[in-house]
Amino acid sequence: MDRVWQVLENKGHDVWSIGPDNTVFEALERLAEKDIGALIVLEGEKVVGIFSERDYARKVALQGKRSTDIPVREVMSTNVLFVRPDQGVDECMALMTDKHIRHLPVMDGSRLVGVISIGDLVKSVISHQEFIIAQLENYITGGR
Repeated sequence: MDRVWQVLENKGHDVWSIGPDNTVFEALERLAEKDIGALIVLEGEKVVGIFSERDYARKVALQGKRSTDIPVREVMSTNVLFVRPDQGVDECMALMTDKHIRHLPVMDGSRLVGVISIGDLVKSVISHQEFIIAQLENYITGGR
């Protein structure tokens, strides 16, 4: 099974972020522009939160607030879970399932090196399974 660093090698190390003082509207614009579901909230280089579509839906839209009036810091999730590059994909999937989250920052020590999503992990698992199936078919047919 793959490790987180392998998933990042395949998808890239791009991290899309926003500052805590930016408005929720600005965060939504960035989510739409990058076609992603969450942004890491950074103060300098320090991860202080994560802002997702879910945060917007539950903490802004459903409460009748205006996204142009609210800073990200008021609605971001501050209990940010993260993983290390050497952790396994299966371990990350278990964490995401248990905590009902879809995005995990990847930290190498105190340095943010990427973000993985549940979709990235599913792609990794499928790719691994396809490889195993091809190897088994090759073994069964004797390489024909």
